[in-house]
Amino acid sequence: MLAHGILRIPAARKVVKRASAMENGKVYIHYNHTDPCRHSRWTARESYRYMYRRPWRKVVDFYSDLVSSGKGASSLSSLLATGKLVPQDITENFHSCEGTCLANIPTKDKTGRWERVTFKIVLSYHGGSFDGWQKQPGLNTVQGLVEKPLGRFVDERKAEKLKDKSLPLEGCAAVAGRTDKGVTALQQVCSFYTWRKDVKCGDIKVSINEAAPGKLKVLTVSENLRRILQVSRAFHPNFAAKWRRYFYIFPLDDGDGQINHSEMGCSNSADALDEEQINWQPENDEEEQSISLLDGNEDDNMYNIVAKPRNFSVDKVNQLLRQLEGRSLSYKMFARDTKASRSTGPPTECFMFHARATDAKLPYYDKNCVGGLRVMCVELVANRFLRKMVRVLIATAIREAAAGADDDALLKLMDATCRRATAPPAPPEGLCLVDVGYEEFKQENCLILSTGL
Repeated sequence: MLAHGILRIPAARKVVKRASAMENGKVYIHYNHTDPCRHSRWTARESYRYMYRRPWRKVVDFYSDLVSSGKGASSLSSLLATGKLVPQDITENFHSCEGTCLANIPTKDKTGRWERVTFKIVLSYHGGSFDGWQKQPGLNTVQGLVEKPLGRFVDERKAEKLKDKSLPLEGCAAVAGRTDKGVTALQQVCSFYTWRKDVKCGDIKVSINEAAPGKLKVLTVSENLRRILQVSRAFHPNFAAKWRRYFYIFPLDDGDGQINHSEMGCSNSADALDEEQINWQPENDEEEQSISLLDGNEDDNMYNIVAKPRNFSVDKVNQLLRQLEGRSLSYKMFARDTKASRSTGPPTECFMFHARATDAKLPYYDKNCVGGLRVMCVELVANRFLRKMVRVLIATAIREAAAGADDDALLKLMDATCRRATAPPAPPEGLCLVDVGYEEFKQENCLILSTGL
């Protein structure tokens, strides 16, 4: 027994960790679902297994090709093989709102801060090449790469202030929405201002494009549809935005045999879910706590003794998501890593304009994947999104669809008592920020429209 215990160091470590949690008065247990499909519902660790054991490299490569193409959101038209996606030149929709979204405040006879010049920058970047948007010490972030070349265009006064504080000569870029590590953006919007009058749009474009060729790109268009525009100083890419569009690609095929469905939910022993047998790691302590309950918990036998479903219906996911359309709801159960002040009240409320799912073929050419990879595409449009909300929402919708839950399952989870009621976040590799809107949302401009339901 001693020898066996020594060999099972990871399991022993979890026992110690669980004991420590109990000493601190924290006991992590399964959320007590009471609906008829509660025994068919995947646990947190089982959801992680199902989500992460997918051919994500093919999705990452696909997004990389979209960024390299320099076509922005319109490049998603390559997913139209099923006929269920409607091709849209979303770039036209973006530029059609220039007259209303820039808040043109007259600057004649103004002095001081009113004389500054603000530039709007629309760019795309490959999520798999960066550690997210937000600048962090020692990490390769998009914001860090964007702000460094912008330092060439700051005014003398700011340059002197940075020098006095022994700070690097960099610009400051505000952004419409910060993306996590691994998340791609096709038409991210950021802004930069300076008091210099000699700065040209073309110079900014060239400088940023030189930062990470092929991975970070300022989108280029014709002269009368410039993607870098001199705008009013009142413009802010985040506060002025009226909606954001996210797109998620989830592989339905097992690609190169990375998924072993025989392991999914067919074990009545927690030993089968040992950390050494899976190729992912929790993203933070909160998620580690939510999945650590799967080892040695008294209720595990009840959850694991029943053979769990191994597949789900894309149509069912679509039905679940469509229940959210046209509603202003609190999505705090679907958020992660939020501050306590943003866990209650209006800060957690989001209005979902559009939520649809459909199947498609991901263009991918190799001997093992002739004709493309079968994927599920999810399109979500809302006025705002909480931290990791999109990924948790998609993972939970897949889990509920596999369990055969009612169509209003996601709505019922809004009233849950803790976030363990929802699934751990889906992998960031499948997520893409498509674009940001500054005029009223129009349903006809969506990518996924009617799905026959």
